[in-house]
Amino acid sequence: MKQFAVIGLGRFGTSLALTLTRMGYDVLAVDTNEEKVNNIMEKVTHAVQVDAMDEQALKALGIRNFDVVIVAIGQDIQTNILVTVMLKDLGVKTVVSKAVTELHGKVLERIGADKVVFPERDMGVRVAQALVSKNIMDQINLSPDYSIIELMAPVEFVGKTLAEGNVRMKHGATVLAIRRGNDVIISPGAKHVVNDGDVLVVVGRNDKLRDLEEK
Repeated sequence: MKQFAVIGLGRFGTSLALTLTRMGYDVLAVDTNEEKVNNIMEKVTHAVQVDAMDEQALKALGIRNFDVVIVAIGQDIQTNILVTVMLKDLGVKTVVSKAVTELHGKVLERIGADKVVFPERDMGVRVAQALVSKNIMDQINLSPDYSIIELMAPVEFVGKTLAEGNVRMKHGATVLAIRRGNDVIISPGAKHVVNDGDVLVVVGRNDKLRDLEEK
């Protein structure tokens, strides 16, 4: 099972650490602020008060042994960049770094971050999409052209099988799963009937998905 370390316990870092823990992963939470560490200590696998700029302290934590280390430091861009560099120098397999601006993100990519995330920007996009969409509950952008969406089953699909709804042919989309109350049907077959209140998890081109949400 993968082991994660989250450095920086602001809103993003804390939420990430708690979510990964709830998913069953081992999580080390790190921050210089004693209060933040104390607040999360009993909710994650380990939590320590450490200055992330202290290379020896990171080595003592065995940071290079973690599968993924997330640099969630947001306010201090310089520290964010320097810690990212240090982690790569220490041999961490995968470093995910939080960026505040596009330029900051480009710098992180140049210095070796394996993945750069923009939590504030991405949340803004998702909120905007939710505000303008009638039926879309959530959306994950896979690329500029493709996304995965959670969609309340359109009325025209209710009572029909997936084959009868013909989602793939009509809309160029694929139903990956159906969420029905507390149950999730993974890779539903063509004969699965869509019920009123079902949530469809669909992947496809963004222009085709927009057509689908208007049904």
